[in-house]
Amino acid sequence: MLVLVAALLLLGIVLGTVAHIPLPLTLAAATVIGCWLLIFAARERTSRRTR
Repeated sequence: MLVLVAALLLLGIVLGTVAHIPLPLTLAAATVIGCWLLIFAARERTSRRTR
């Protein structure tokens, strides 16, 4: 339950920040985060196959 509350609090802080920065900056940050997640997923997938 504590983890859920912490996650919701963090989500609220992040969405509050996104509401105050310009749209192009928000989209650029979202693109960077999305690319990082794709790279991370690809690395995890390849490391699991080699084991």
